Order: sequence, then structure tokens, then C-alpha cells
Amino acid sequence: MSGALTDVLDAQRDEERRRAVRALLRRPLLTPHDTEYALVRTHSAYLVQWFAREAGWSLYTDAGVARLRKVPGDLSDGTRAAMVPSGGKQIRRPFSRRRYVLACLAFAALERAESQVTLGWLVERVAALAADEELSQAGITFTMEDREERTDLAAVARLLLWLGVLARVAGDEQAFIDRSGDVLYDVDRHVLSVLLATRRGPSLVAVEDHEGRLAAITADPVPDTEEGRNRTLRHTLTRRLLDDPVLYYADLAPDERSYLDVQRGLLLKRLTEGTGLLAEVRAEGIALIDPTREATDYGMPEEGTEGHATLLLAEYLSERLHDGERAATVADAERRMAELAVEHKHHWRKNAKEPGAERALASYALHRLAALGLVRLDGDEIRPLPALARFGYAPPTIVGKKDS
Repeated sequence: MSGALTDVLDAQRDEERRRAVRALLRRPLLTPHDTEYALVRTHSAYLVQWFAREAGWSLYTDAGVARLRKVPGDLSDGTRAAMVPSGGKQIRRPFSRRRYVLACLAFAALERAESQVTLGWLVERVAALAADEELSQAGITFTMEDREERTDLAAVARLLLWLGVLARVAGDEQAFIDRSGDVLYDVDRHVLSVLLATRRGPSLVAVEDHEGRLAAITADPVPDTEEGRNRTLRHTLTRRLLDDPVLYYADLAPDERSYLDVQRGLLLKRLTEGTGLLAEVRAEGIALIDPTREATDYGMPEEGTEGHATLLLAEYLSERLHDGERAATVADAERRMAELAVEHKHHWRKNAKEPGAERALASYALHRLAALGLVRLDGDEIRPLPALARFGYAPPTIVGKKDS
């Protein structure tokens, strides 16, 4: 009986640890308001070692926050921008360059803020910081008089609410956009202090080009030995397997492919045991599948008009792949979306049939498919990727004789 009870408790502990890993993979920043936070705190010692050993990621936990400092395996992947609800039934927009600049300026302003701030105060501080000569020379200016600029700052505020940096006390962001009111927030400076997840402070990097700066602020110090190089390869591959929907062999450098060919079995065994994910190995690459959806930020399929539209566009592009048409264009996707809006007018939102709605729906769907590793966007060209084939449907095959 004692041995059986020990086995049960060990199994329960291992499953809790896997749930904690999945929670951090989905949301690298957790606060006590998140249900998974207590689980992460309970197993923090194990999690710190697991993430450091397997992916080279550091995990910080204390009584107010848990922060996994993830570094992407592929620094050139720009498909998974921050997204927050835009209010009402509008389609969520990925963060643009302007929104990211506003977010950085908002972080800088909040560093010197009181315990409570208003969105109007944040506007004033961001506008003052944006007047910096270097920003002006880079073509970045904000007056906050324009409604679109105010909408972008409201989106940044909603992102900070989601992260836990801000907590709304009174007011509404939409009222601020409409100039009919303001919003009062509490500021959690503790959460704000752990947001930065770089290895080096950006101000300490002298490199000017974008790719070089990304590499410099995320680079790990590695000994120039065979063991150090192998550890770097293992961490890079693990990061892509844990963070990316699909790891395509064609995207790997020769040394990464060689290492994976030799170590694939052991690598996947360690990752599946530690996360509870399932490894799907195909001729073109590998995907770690999440049957619980606890580690999944972008689902496929999803409910609602956008989710259905994305699934149907994936089917359309998959058929083109099956027919040997390797590429489509954004215009092709928009035309197909307009047709789908008519076909499904009784199931989709009413505004999905309005003129121009097909462009917004197609843009959302393509962004989602690219983020899931199902297509690759190159300007106006859409290139279907091998994993997209799972969303195609073959013609039915009738087996047996027809009844007389």
C-alpha cells in the first residue's frame, strides 16, 4: 500500500510540473491573479532547473510574480506580434511598429510614475518622451491629438492590463479615445521591473542594424568548446520546438540539422516527458502537439467568424497545394474571403458582408496561418507550407458495391 501511494503521489507531482511548464510556455509572466501562479510557485525549484537545462531560459519567481525569460530560437520570426482586443466585435489587430514604440515609451514613463496614474497623464509623458531628437530623426513623432494615435495608446494600456502592470480602478479606454473621459490605473512596479527579458540592456549595445541588435541583446555567453557548441545547438532546437508550432527541417542550418538527426530521439523524449506534449515527426519536420491546449496561444480551429474564416481559407490554400499550385496571392485570399462571406452570411457576423470586410478577415486569417507555421508571407505572395496539408479534404472514396 505504501509503495502504491508513493507511485500515485509521484505521478501527481509529475503531472503538476508538466502543467506548470505548459502554463509558462503560454504565459511567460504570471501574477497571483493567474490560476497557474500557485502551481508554478510550488514547483519553482524544479522549473528553474528544467528550463535552464533544456532551453537555456531563466525563470524568476517570488511572492508577487513568476517570469520566464524566453529567448526565441528564431529571431527573424515576426509572425506572432502582441495582440489585444480592440473593443466591441472588431477584429484584433497585431501590434504595429508604432504601437511597439508607444509601448516602450509607456514603460519608460511608468518607471517614474506614482502608484496611480491616468491615461491622460500617460499621454502627456509619452508625448514628452517622443520629442527626443533621436526619435524625431528616426521619423517617429506623436502628438496624441490624432484619434488613431490615441487608439494605439489605448491598445498599449490594454496590453499592460493583460500583463498585470496596470490594474484599472475607474474609467474606460474607449471613453478616452472618444475624448469623453479618462481612466485611472494602479501601477504594479514589481511586475514592471521584470518585463525586460534580454541578456544585455539595449542601451549597452552599440550595434545599429535591427538584426544585429536582436542578436546582441539575446546572446548567451558560450565557451568555445565542442560541449559549448553542442549545448547551443540543443538549446536553439529546444526553443524552436517549444515555442514554434512547427520546426521545418528546411529552415535549419546544416549543423542544426546534423545535431537533430543524431539526437532527435533523446531530445524529443526529454521534452515530451517534461511537458506532456506529443511529438509528431514527419518527413518535412517536427511539431510538438498540445492535446490539453494549455500551452497553446493560437488555436486552430477556433470559434467565431474569424476562426471559421481562417479554417476555410486554410482549406482553400491547402487545395491549391494539393493541386500543385505552390503559391497564391493576397488578392486571391481576399476574393475567396468575399465568396465565403456570401456562402456563410447566416453564420458569420453581419458586418462580415460589408464592403472591405473581406480584406480585414483575410489579413487576420493570413496572419494567424503564418503564425501557426502553415503559410509563409513574402510581400503579396502566400506560400503554403507542408503542415497546411492537414486542413485539406480529399474527395470521398466509396468502398463496396452499390445496393441494388
